[in-house]
Amino acid sequence: MVNIEIQDISNKILLWIFQNKIEIFGVSTLIGYLFFSIKQNILLWPLGLIGSLVYIYIYFSVRLYAEMGLQFYYVFISIYGWIYWKTEKENSIQKEQIPVKRTENKTAFYLFIFTIFLFLILGFILKNYTNASLPFWDAFTTSASISATWMLARKYLEHWIVWIIVDTISIVIYIYKDLQITAFLFLIYTGLAFWGYWEWKNSLKIIPQK
Repeated sequence: MVNIEIQDISNKILLWIFQNKIEIFGVSTLIGYLFFSIKQNILLWPLGLIGSLVYIYIYFSVRLYAEMGLQFYYVFISIYGWIYWKTEKENSIQKEQIPVKRTENKTAFYLFIFTIFLFLILGFILKNYTNASLPFWDAFTTSASISATWMLARKYLEHWIVWIIVDTISIVIYIYKDLQITAFLFLIYTGLAFWGYWEWKNSLKIIPQK
């Protein structure tokens, strides 16, 4: 009787894995992406590229169109970040990794204005011209994520703070959309974002603020 119950549970687990294999693969890839991001390892970019391609399909299937569009941006920024990190390292005298830096006040202001502007534009488009499920929440996480990923490519410390905000909101969105695996991914993301901020701050080379 016990063996039958164990076999039944095993079959259900295998069935669940099969039914959610694409999302599981995307989650695994993006956890690897974030781990290498914390460690400032250039492997984060190819993993981010693969994960973004997977999530283009996932977000399309649940009508989170801004998030889907964001993945196309991630594909681009992954290629950009990969080239930028590689070039900067090769151009450094000692072939060291690019140093972490703080976001200059002027840059932070421009990023804030850009994020708000993009949020309003995306929110308006999604609300009025698509059947998006959560247009303004979708627009906010998308806009903030675009800014945060650019900050990551340039190795600004404060991008982790943006991710903590985005990831926390995303958890609620994905639970609502019945994407429990992705919600779990973003719960991990939130914890790792705190770790990433701590790790990058410890390796920070102070640059005078403009």
